[in-house]
Amino acid sequence: DLFAMVEPILPSLREDDVVVWVLGSGPYPPGVVALQELLDAASEELEPEDAWQPQDMNDTCLYIFTSGTTGLPKAARVSHLKSIMCLSFYELVGASSRDVVYLALPLYHMAGSL
Repeated sequence: DLFAMVEPILPSLREDDVVVWVLGSGPYPPGVVALQELLDAASEELEPEDAWQPQDMNDTCLYIFTSGTTGLPKAARVSHLKSIMCLSFYELVGASSRDVVYLALPLYHMAGSL
């Protein structure tokens, strides 16, 4: 839905080697990755476990958006180790699959998403 907002700056993004990924029906200009096509073509079979294990737990697992000190959004790196540490919260409080967790934080907030 927001692709129209990004489309005018695509040339400058390409100059900075930024890849734009879009979920939704196209058509999209060259250089834009249409995720729906990739999802439709993806296999239902799981990859072998060693194909998706990180080489180093300090490698980047995901990026979250944060306002930091400027108030402007920016990407912040979260390592595999940090994401696993966040997940250990549930074990710490004795949560199980029968529990219901209500989340008051936005999902783009690290504590909300992890």
